Amino acid sequence: MSQHPLSVTSTHSGSGDYRQWPSWGTPAVVALFSTAAFLVVRTHLIDDTYITLAYAENLAFHGHWGLIDEGTSNTATSPLNVLLLAVVTVLVRDAVFAAGVLFVACQVVLLLGLRRLGTSIGLPRWFAPMSVGLLTVNPLLLSSVGLEIALGAAALSWLVVCATERRPAALGAVAGLLALIRLDLLVFVVVIVLARRRFWVGALRSLAAFAAVALPWFLFSWFVLGSAVPDTLIIKTLQRSWGEWSFSTGVELYLRRYPQATLLSFLPALAGGVLGLPWLIGVLRGAAKARSLLPFAALAVGGVLHYAAYMWLDVPPYHWYYGPSIIAATVFLVAMSARWTPHLGLAAPAVLTAASVAVYAAPGLPRDFPPMTTNHASSQRYLEIGTQIGRIVPGATVHSAGEVGALAYACSCALVDLFSDRGAVGPAITEREDRSGPIGRALLEVNFEFLDRGVRPAHPEFVLETTPVAAPPRALASWTITSPWVGTRQLYLVRAVDARAPNAQW
Repeated sequence: MSQHPLSVTSTHSGSGDYRQWPSWGTPAVVALFSTAAFLVVRTHLIDDTYITLAYAENLAFHGHWGLIDEGTSNTATSPLNVLLLAVVTVLVRDAVFAAGVLFVACQVVLLLGLRRLGTSIGLPRWFAPMSVGLLTVNPLLLSSVGLEIALGAAALSWLVVCATERRPAALGAVAGLLALIRLDLLVFVVVIVLARRRFWVGALRSLAAFAAVALPWFLFSWFVLGSAVPDTLIIKTLQRSWGEWSFSTGVELYLRRYPQATLLSFLPALAGGVLGLPWLIGVLRGAAKARSLLPFAALAVGGVLHYAAYMWLDVPPYHWYYGPSIIAATVFLVAMSARWTPHLGLAAPAVLTAASVAVYAAPGLPRDFPPMTTNHASSQRYLEIGTQIGRIVPGATVHSAGEVGALAYACSCALVDLFSDRGAVGPAITEREDRSGPIGRALLEVNFEFLDRGVRPAHPEFVLETTPVAAPPRALASWTITSPWVGTRQLYLVRAVDARAPNAQW
């Protein structure tokens, strides 16, 4: 067998396992398994998922880029996720259904990428399906379904494939897709590209392919939407933390709130770090088995640097921010298990998978909330409330109480806040510029060069507010909401003239 481009030599072949199993069999099983998983979790998609779905539905049905019908906004963190969801929504006429279709497709693409990698270095055939299965039931990743996490995982697997197979144009194209999925995933691109021997060979073809894939969208976003990168870069970095809790301390916060789910979510990363040390010793000694895992190690290093980048950005600990690092560490862990003990190595990830399923099912099915959530109500409750608000104040402008996704998705009204009202982002941009140094300020000015700063914030006629006690007499309507994150509260609707003074939105 020829030498692997990342200094890998195959030492074992798994091609003899399940010799009669057809090549399409495993993708079919993964598709069925992923479909079942989505059907189970679709009742508790998180509020940020509904932000994405609202963008996709508006684009599919109205040709409009925005969270609500009224006015353009640019707070969709993953343009490619929205675009793909919109395409599927046009066909199936339902954005939640489209999210399920895209999720299943991403799972199969991830499997095919991992299978190709595993086959190239002789890992057992169970490596790819076990990796996908373990990722599917990871509590944190289950709590992020509908966001761009699955799409990013699928693209990352093929980034490693293209890097190891020395296909510069394809490598650049996949890197461009990753930029459209989430800009922060370019951390993985840098690591995986630089990990190759003579990484500069074919660099011009890679750059050309990257530009051909990514540049059209970013130019469109810059000129038409008013900013090359999504406004969430401004919003999230201004939030910085939730009190004492930032990305750096977020794992501790989740351990306190959701101990079992958090432990199972981060255990693959912890185990990968522990087992990474003997692997590194093996590489330094020139062991062929250890060197064969270099592509997966590069992915894991990318995950570590991605984690470090978020610590440096000092953003709030939204749970899905940890997703890419967990994905990278999990794949590396399963690859090490498959390489070192091809037969017994299946046991550890299988046990972890079973434990994750047990923890998920423990409260009973169907669940109202995902294993990890920071929302103040279940998505189903928000959808009910959003529908009712649309009936109470049809066509009115309503300011949100802090969570806008599911309410806006269900309400036939203009539900506004920083994520849906472009005029409200102006003060946030000014604040970000004031906090930045000369280089950061210059980059912000370039990014918002074509933003129409004359757009004024919306003037809501009604306001949603929350209280831990009974709703005030001035409330036009009120609803009891509850979640494991904040407990039970009252969400109520008042006229804007009767609303409390607004709190800072960042």
